[in-house]
Amino acid sequence: MVMGPLAAEFRRRVFPTATDAEWHDWKWQLRNRVRDLDRLERAFSLSPDERETVRALGDRLPVGLTPYYASLIDPDDPMDPIRRTMVPVADEFTHEPSEAEDPLNEDADMPVPGLVHRYPDRVLFLVTSFCAVYCRYCTRSRLVGKTGEYHFNTKQFERALAYIEATPEIRDVLISGGDPLTMMDDKIDWLLGRLRAIPHIEFVRIGSKIPCVLPQRITPELCRTLRRHQAWVSVHFMHPNELTPEVSQSCGRLADHGIPLGSQTVLTRDVNDDPETMKRLMHGLLKNRVRPYYIYQCDPIPGSRHFRTPVETGLRIIEALRGHTTGYAVPQFVIDAPGGGGKIPLSPEYVVGRDGDDVIIRNFEGQTFRYPDPLPVAAGV
Repeated sequence: MVMGPLAAEFRRRVFPTATDAEWHDWKWQLRNRVRDLDRLERAFSLSPDERETVRALGDRLPVGLTPYYASLIDPDDPMDPIRRTMVPVADEFTHEPSEAEDPLNEDADMPVPGLVHRYPDRVLFLVTSFCAVYCRYCTRSRLVGKTGEYHFNTKQFERALAYIEATPEIRDVLISGGDPLTMMDDKIDWLLGRLRAIPHIEFVRIGSKIPCVLPQRITPELCRTLRRHQAWVSVHFMHPNELTPEVSQSCGRLADHGIPLGSQTVLTRDVNDDPETMKRLMHGLLKNRVRPYYIYQCDPIPGSRHFRTPVETGLRIIEALRGHTTGYAVPQFVIDAPGGGGKIPLSPEYVVGRDGDDVIIRNFEGQTFRYPDPLPVAAGV
């Protein structure tokens, strides 16, 4: 596959000895992630803010970018949208009283370690704390990047599986982490096989950013494993610049194997917080056979103020999509309620009110219409 000029220059500058075979090997990509100040300096013209923040990070969320994903970033622009989400700045050290290490209170809903049971019929199964890249706005920044490269705790998994087996109301399992697709094929196969052997499990999903940041990982072998176990994949995308030919190939390979794909996007200041950028992203996802699913309001983790936008920004974006493009391109805008309240959908107000037996509704152009909706007659009247 022909690389773009930005990616080709990055590879020449930062990985001059890498062969084509190495560059397209997902394991090589993971071994050679951009993780320290020396490699960041070679990859980008760091601002003083970025440089000093990397030096001061300590044991906080580490830096980590696959060479492929780093190659998409403008090396001279600190406001490059992907760079904003990957390279730390000093604003991360500014913590507000409303922020929390575990803003969604996941730990309180864990009947066993690594398994969050918040909703009646589904669980969140956290199977690794390793990611190919570390997003600076990550809601699980307290957990990810804290263990070895290929974290696989069979003993912990067995406890979670035993709980699922003993809880017949669970029909849906979302596998997340960290990023589950950084695990080896045989581990993924084992885990999916164990879940599929539980009679009351009807639906298994994997949440992953891998098709976006490490498309080399989406091999035919992996796709066959996912297809065999009838897994769905929720893919994390943030900006149209991520929609490269490599990503088209990775998503296309999954879709060609019959794996349903949905997208999840975090609304983030100076990254995707304008209607035109979000529309381009949603259109691009559809062209890659990925159905836009959620736009999340950014969670209030410590040091996230510079990422968070007003809620009205998300509502404005939904208004700019609804009616102005196909409904398939309009995701649901949600806030994952702090304290463990779960996902709450937000929508612009299209119901204006009621006039007698009519409901007054507003369309995407701001015009109002009447819909006949007689009020029920009370019994005995």
